[in-house]
Amino acid sequence: MAEKMVVTDGAILRTLVAKEVGEALRSRWFLGSALGFGALALLIALLGLAGSGRLGLAGFGRTSAGLVNLVMLITPLMGLVSGATALAGEWERGTLALWLTQPLSRAQFFLGKTLGLGLALAGALLAGLGLTGVLLALGGSAGGGGFLALLGFTLLLGEASLAIGLMLSTFARRSGMAVGVALLVWLGMVLLGDLGLMGSALIAQMPPPLFLGVALLNPLQDFRLGAVLALGSHLEVLGPVGLYAGDHLGGAMPFLTAGLLALWIVVPLAIAYWHLARSDAG
Repeated sequence: MAEKMVVTDGAILRTLVAKEVGEALRSRWFLGSALGFGALALLIALLGLAGSGRLGLAGFGRTSAGLVNLVMLITPLMGLVSGATALAGEWERGTLALWLTQPLSRAQFFLGKTLGLGLALAGALLAGLGLTGVLLALGGSAGGGGFLALLGFTLLLGEASLAIGLMLSTFARRSGMAVGVALLVWLGMVLLGDLGLMGSALIAQMPPPLFLGVALLNPLQDFRLGAVLALGSHLEVLGPVGLYAGDHLGGAMPFLTAGLLALWIVVPLAIAYWHLARSDAG
């Protein structure tokens, strides 16, 4: 009997994961952003290949810089909005209570939601950058290890953004409010880049260690520092933050930033589940 219940629970969990993937693929916004991301990545690769004959290795350097900036702009937006609408939408439609009448715990429900959305987002990012990588490889312009590292950091940033969106979704029970907050978070992450950090550092007269610490609190900066170094570029190109990080952390930087991005996945998901477990389903 217990074995039958486990099978039933597993079947419902698989159904929930498949439902989330299917809804993402039917979402015009998700499909549009995924297709736009892939198209822009391919365009950057084509432009890089066009210039590689004249610029050589510098051509790939410009291509990788363009891809890093594209990922920083589009990937967190996809993750934040997808996560923000997930649980808020269930509350708004009243389907959360219906799901929880099944032989399914809140932990299983949350796990199914997270896995389904995470798989859909990872698939979209892998498709976009994967095709770009194939194109660059065929053109003889891709650094294999560096490009795989960029792909890995992109997935970490996407899943971290999704986790933050899910956390926001548990506190805002209306999709419109959740999306609005997610857009504000995305804007804040983008604005707190080099220019925002430099302005804050000048005003507050931050010492370099504090300057780097504040930068590492932003998942976009974690991605940027890790990806740029993994691609073989010097961190000095990232300005004061990169210069200080390169001098004091060096080769440990990709591992540190990858670990910080992993924390940006685990901590928001833990907060999201904690709040969901203590909330009523109505």
